Amino acid sequence: MSVLLTDLYQLTMLQGYFHQRMEETAVFEFFIRRLPPERNFFLAAGLEQVIDFLEDLAFTADELDWLSKTGRFRQEFVDYLAKLRFTGDVHAMPEGTVFFPHEPMLRVTAPLPEAQLVESRLINLLQFQTLIASKAARCVLAAPEKLLVDFGMRRAHGAEAGLLAARASYLAGFAGSATVLAGMTFDVPIFGTMAHSFIQAHDDEMQTFEQFAHANPDNVVLLLDTYDTEAAAKKTVALAPRLKQRGITIKGVRIDSGDLAEHARKVRRILDEGGLGQATIFASGNLDERTVRTLVESEAPIDGFGIGSRLDTSADAPYLDCVYKLQEYAGRPRRKRSEGKSTWPGRKQVFRFHDAEEMQRDVVTLEDDPLVAEPLLVPVMHGGQRLESPEKLSDVRKRTKGNLARLPRRLRSLEPASPAYPVEISPSLRRLAETVDARQSGQS
Repeated sequence: MSVLLTDLYQLTMLQGYFHQRMEETAVFEFFIRRLPPERNFFLAAGLEQVIDFLEDLAFTADELDWLSKTGRFRQEFVDYLAKLRFTGDVHAMPEGTVFFPHEPMLRVTAPLPEAQLVESRLINLLQFQTLIASKAARCVLAAPEKLLVDFGMRRAHGAEAGLLAARASYLAGFAGSATVLAGMTFDVPIFGTMAHSFIQAHDDEMQTFEQFAHANPDNVVLLLDTYDTEAAAKKTVALAPRLKQRGITIKGVRIDSGDLAEHARKVRRILDEGGLGQATIFASGNLDERTVRTLVESEAPIDGFGIGSRLDTSADAPYLDCVYKLQEYAGRPRRKRSEGKSTWPGRKQVFRFHDAEEMQRDVVTLEDDPLVAEPLLVPVMHGGQRLESPEKLSDVRKRTKGNLARLPRRLRSLEPASPAYPVEISPSLRRLAETVDARQSGQS
């Protein structure tokens, strides 16, 4: 992705830093100020794309030429940009880590211009995948034994969003996605059946089912609700023996409209009585974690769900109140004191206390505090280079599963937890903030 996918003020600030020769080490941290309504936790995602972006950061000749022609930037500054690369260090929570407001999810330590320039794209990458993964995790908690598939690419806000939503939902515990490119790019398992248009294009529904089965003998999942759902289920039963003679098995059916629970019960009965007890029922149609939970609690005989628009747009909470803030420059802690938007200064670590079964509390403190607990931020880049090979999504999924299993039960609910998970600001961090405030007051 182009380095110019950024906000203009990143470049105007960089020109200011260049003019003043401000290139000492800066520390920025990414964190989220508050939970969206009815949410109880976040799930970290997007780190892999951040590392790729930072490793590859460079301006192309065409980009530099365009910047020169805008008339906004001095030629010596454009020449400086031609040599700019990311040379810093990054600490971050591994993907699949559960975290909470005010906890730094990622820390960048680099010369000020480098750390500043990457702000917009880092927020863009971390905000979106964390947003989708956190919502997908709620779906997993609502239907832990069900097959969940991302169906939302066509309603996502752009191509990259659709692709990254498939990745984020998979690392959160979904079985896979309908987005084919996610299979090639991220090795996410892909799922799909047929559309209503395929059935409408034919004159006879049963003949349509048969032709589809012959064309896709290893993946026969038939869409039942184009015309009459229960009638289509009966046609499926009637077709099954003919297909069986050709070695083709009907794996399942999909229902996409109407009262999904009631249709599923009627279809299940028709399939079972017709000897298709092994055929699964898959449901889709404007679903989210709440509608899925309702269907699960009603004991509707549905084996899996395709969750699309409301997932890939995170319809109930379409953004996160996240920021990337300067916490130290030139060896001195820095602190923003804006009303309602103040920050905690210095290089921080998040320590998690837990027993054998559950997380108990987190403490946000200074990096060098000697707490005996699990540190959540770990080094992932040094000197502009990644420290480990890209992590397999299968390993991230295991981490996610372990994190969700250790959530206190009240936090697994779809309703706001009471009390909320405790996140403490350490005494040493509070003292540092007071020191920084006193210094800033003395200078004003």
